[in-house]
Amino acid sequence: MIAHAHRPVDHNRPGSAFQIVAALLERNTGQQIGPERFWRIETALQPILRDRGLKTLDTLASEILAGTDHVLIDRVVDALLNQESSFFRDAAVLEMVAAAVADMAAEAPTRNVRVWSAGCSVGQEPLSLAMLFSEQVAATGGRRPELLATDVSEAAIARARAARYSQFEIQRGLPVKRMLQWFDTDAGDWVASRDLVRQISYRRLNLVADLLPVGKFDLVLCRNVLLYLTPVLRRQVLDRLATAIRPGGLLVLGAGETVIGQTEAFRPSTRYRGLYEVTA
Repeated sequence: MIAHAHRPVDHNRPGSAFQIVAALLERNTGQQIGPERFWRIETALQPILRDRGLKTLDTLASEILAGTDHVLIDRVVDALLNQESSFFRDAAVLEMVAAAVADMAAEAPTRNVRVWSAGCSVGQEPLSLAMLFSEQVAATGGRRPELLATDVSEAAIARARAARYSQFEIQRGLPVKRMLQWFDTDAGDWVASRDLVRQISYRRLNLVADLLPVGKFDLVLCRNVLLYLTPVLRRQVLDRLATAIRPGGLLVLGAGETVIGQTEAFRPSTRYRGLYEVTA
């Protein structure tokens, strides 16, 4: 008998399980997983394979193509989203956001300042902002800004609303003083105080496909979301965000993101270094 050499699986061939799963993510969120990151797919979906008693990714892909199990499809999409986050991520940027919000409140004292955390993951960014705004109000008086937080993942929003974090998560970026002031322990986890959580309105929202929130915002944070979009969708999202920001308002992107060469709807802010303002 002649032994045949094992042929490696071509993950990039049209119709492969990896291509089917990647296409599902892009169709539902606009986010892409390139072939060089296909290794993430099998790793991220292993818990689902185990829970469903499925032996291979091909079997899971067949169930996805059937399109009848919406709970499964939502769970697959949630598992593939990059929900990497931490408290006070890029702390200097958040401090600048708080300063900008304070300036806006001082310049228009009769108007509520509105802030939107778009792509809030499991809630560390909006909670960090809520802490900063609360400390600011306690120190100087004035009104607390309205704070909206959205994410494409329903599971992420559910976790954000619960505001429950592991010891590992709570230690990432959160100073001990703030941890003790704003969080309580419960069964080994840390849970944000209800007073803090109540300052934030949470909702699921797809920046690519859903209607944007009603009204204009003074400042929008959309950090490390555009990285995973195609250039066409990146421009589309930036142009949509521009319509949601009032004249004089600001956009905050991640450290590796820029509006330059992406859209004409924004320009670098001359007042707040690293932030962007709507083009008049």
